[in-house]
Amino acid sequence: MTESNISIKRYSHQHYTALFDKSTGILIRIEDAGFKEPFWCHSGPELLDISITNWCDKYCEICYRNSNENGKHMRIVDYESILVQASQMGVFQVALGGGNPNQHPNFCDILELTKEKYGIIPSYTTNGRGLSKTILKASKKYCGAVAISYYEPIDEFIYSLELLKSMRIRTNIHYVISSTSIKQAIEWLESIPIFLKGINAIIFLNYKATGDKKDNNLLLNHNNLYKKFFDLLNSNTYPFKIGFDSCSISGIVSHMSVDSVYLDPCESARFSAFISEDLMMFPCSFMINNYQGISLREHSIHDVWQKGNLFNVLRSKLRQKDITCSNCLSFESCLGGCPIFDNLSLCSFKHDG
Repeated sequence: MTESNISIKRYSHQHYTALFDKSTGILIRIEDAGFKEPFWCHSGPELLDISITNWCDKYCEICYRNSNENGKHMRIVDYESILVQASQMGVFQVALGGGNPNQHPNFCDILELTKEKYGIIPSYTTNGRGLSKTILKASKKYCGAVAISYYEPIDEFIYSLELLKSMRIRTNIHYVISSTSIKQAIEWLESIPIFLKGINAIIFLNYKATGDKKDNNLLLNHNNLYKKFFDLLNSNTYPFKIGFDSCSISGIVSHMSVDSVYLDPCESARFSAFISEDLMMFPCSFMINNYQGISLREHSIHDVWQKGNLFNVLRSKLRQKDITCSNCLSFESCLGGCPIFDNLSLCSFKHDG
């Protein structure tokens, strides 16, 4: 870690300082003596999750966006308008998604613009298709990390994974844990496949049954598999990092031995936000099918962040303990789990308490 790789932002009015390591993506908040970590950043999000396209030709059943070849690309002029505002608010990083973001016709320009002109670190999640030599070189030059989503067919996934690793790009795997995928996750953890050698991390994502996508709650219907999955993570070390999305926080708190300093409850509307390819802003990308976003053609990101009803309602929900959480000692680390989808709860306290 060098000083040039560290972005520092001081929030005097909220009594804390944020340090962001551009090379690793690690962000640390340091509170002033005598003050707690802030519940949300008043100035604006630290991270923006941006869908730059809803175009995709893979047609995965698990896709909550229903992305397809009729998907719309965000105009680069609209993307730059986001960057202008993001840089003014001190956003540290943008996570580019879709659809398949690297198949946006201006993808390399988007990466260069983000880092070189506005000093914001881009990362993206790909389905593995469209990773040309030009895309790979731009990813190596500009991105903090690239995540490849695990999908069948596995041969296609492995081929794309090897392309990323061959360029020595910091590569993560995004693995969605569902009732149909948890068995294979356990197999990977019990006997590590050779193709996982050299990756940075596996990030396990809690399945979101949104839109037309349905799945049963893992804890209620696959309790033995679920317990085995977490037992493996608790009792073993791996040659790569293990991570989770914040949607899994209730399960981590309930079933893993993790120091609270490393736990991140839902950060939507607190430190992060989502912007769709048609410039609609939401606290979380998974709200797009069931909620009305706020148009950035009519409002600034700053105003939506501070005054948007969706954002204030979500913050209110995260602040309040529901009845089942009222006696839980882990509430401060968990904030009750997902405030939007009840079926995301992986908490034994909620189900047994």
